[in-house]
Amino acid sequence: MTPLWTPSQAWINRTSMAAFATKVRQDYGVECADYAALHAWSVASKANFWQTVWDYCGVVADSTSDQTLLNENRFPGAVWFEGARLNFAENCLQGDDDAIAIIERLESGRRQTLTYQELRNRVASVQAFLRDLGVSVGDRVAGMVPNTADTVVAMLATTGLGAVWSSCSPDFGTNGALDRFGQIEPKVLFTCDGYHYGGKTFNICERVSTILESLPSVRACVVSRILNEDQVGANSVVDFEVLISEHAGAALKFEQLPFNHPLYILYSSGTTGKPKCIVHRAGGTLLQHLKEHQLHADIHAGDRLFFYTTCGWMMWNWLVSGLASRATIVLYDGAPVYPSASHLFELINQEHVTAFGASARYISALQQESYAAAPDALAPLRVMLSTGSPLAHESFEYVYREIKQDICLASISGGTDIVSSFVLGNPALPVYAGQIQCAGLGMDVQVWNDGGQRIYQDKGELVCASPFPSAPIGFWGDDSGEKYHDAYFAQFPNVWAHGDFAEQTAEGGFIIYGRSDAVLNPGGVRIGTAEIYRQVEQIPQVLESVCVGQRVGDDVRVVLFVVMKPGQVLSDEVIASIKRSIRTGASPRHVPAVIKAVADIPKTRSGKISEIPVRKAIHGETVNNIEGLSNPESLAFYYGILDLLL
Repeated sequence: MTPLWTPSQAWINRTSMAAFATKVRQDYGVECADYAALHAWSVASKANFWQTVWDYCGVVADSTSDQTLLNENRFPGAVWFEGARLNFAENCLQGDDDAIAIIERLESGRRQTLTYQELRNRVASVQAFLRDLGVSVGDRVAGMVPNTADTVVAMLATTGLGAVWSSCSPDFGTNGALDRFGQIEPKVLFTCDGYHYGGKTFNICERVSTILESLPSVRACVVSRILNEDQVGANSVVDFEVLISEHAGAALKFEQLPFNHPLYILYSSGTTGKPKCIVHRAGGTLLQHLKEHQLHADIHAGDRLFFYTTCGWMMWNWLVSGLASRATIVLYDGAPVYPSASHLFELINQEHVTAFGASARYISALQQESYAAAPDALAPLRVMLSTGSPLAHESFEYVYREIKQDICLASISGGTDIVSSFVLGNPALPVYAGQIQCAGLGMDVQVWNDGGQRIYQDKGELVCASPFPSAPIGFWGDDSGEKYHDAYFAQFPNVWAHGDFAEQTAEGGFIIYGRSDAVLNPGGVRIGTAEIYRQVEQIPQVLESVCVGQRVGDDVRVVLFVVMKPGQVLSDEVIASIKRSIRTGASPRHVPAVIKAVADIPKTRSGKISEIPVRKAIHGETVNNIEGLSNPESLAFYYGILDLLL
């Protein structure tokens, strides 16, 4: 296969990946002739590899460890950096006083910046407030918050004290927020008066008041003014700016804690039941993000990192860790495609962004808008990141044809479960259409068949065959560890089964075909939904689609639902075109037995198409915890269509 982009030798020589390989050679005498050799060493010599990442990336710690890895062959059960003591927030606040730490942009047009010194001052003020409330090591602090500088300040103040941060976005409904925060009993809630999205304003004060009534653990609620409208009508409500002013001049404090101390609580999507509360460790999150930012995304001090995300998606946690590499993080809160998909690229130009990321669906929206960058635009941009769902071949080609030719387009895949990636980009490797470039360093990523045998150039289960430091501590409230074990280790003992249907390619890259629990199985043949979506995306009349399997007797048939573009209808001609594209581009077995038009498709709050609720609905089964969906009302159609599918 011919690559879409191959880095020049001069480009490769400038990367941190090349510098890291040089350090490995100097420290351990290991000659890594190519990335495959470097990766093989990183998983065969885990203790040496992760210690080298610690040293190369400049982890700040009160004390280090001479026991990098204990119980190496136990998964779960491996112990990382026993005896080390550090603080996550301290590592994020090391930038030079006058260097820009945060650029905040809102859909409303508001723009503000914080230098690292200004950021430290504001963190110190919020810390003083939290200490006065009795917040200490291990307490939980929650945020129902927009992607703003105030949110980053609140998180750093919380984690600097050794408390645990957990957040969702302000568009969550009352039940969705309570299903999450009700389980972890936070002492403090950070929130806002409202937010801007798609040209509209949304006041959430009444909703927040209702949530507070059901969270008796909350001692205070801190509100950031976005709309400057009425505040939350509840006791113990504090204005964020008043808090900052009243605690000006406070001393910054960093509690030194073990490597495995809890840092974040993130949540599963909750579309198949109550959300699982996934507890992530401080040291593992920090080390993994440093590795991914500096080595795999080639982010340096002074670079500008922008990823479109909300505070309910793990990519927000990934984004803010860019501070630990002394980069400037660019925050945006608002709709990604309002007033057009290309407006984010105007922002990239204005803010001189060097690494930009968004979902694969956003890149598809750019493509549908026929956006083409001007020849002199995007000059500083070196890396473009995509995640959330598989990036189609055509989207890869579009980026290099219409956006920028000399760029590393890094499709990445991992998840909330590990607050990072298993497979991702590499600025020193070629980019092939439809492929994720490589497995992450230190991540023993393989593809296995149902019998637990490793396979190549064939579809199977994506696994990580040995421990890594960003594996979660476990699930909140799962004291026995049974739910944690069942989620990841029941399929293959001592091996993390991630739940993705994948393939390792001849070029050493990876293709993700969708979630294993959404894989179609007509006639006993496993089909990844991404294979079908790729073909449907080429139909000009179709906006988006969702594909599920419907049980018919003892078999399964493929059912495709499509949302048509404005002014388009699902005619017999369009149906024939869809089937022809799928039959030619995939196989006859991929061709849906039924194709129907729908008005909307259920999505998670991070914008991912949600297949399992559709599958449940067309079978008349209950979709639990619909608060995990951004548009639960869309399910009504699918519940009502069962008779029409028979």
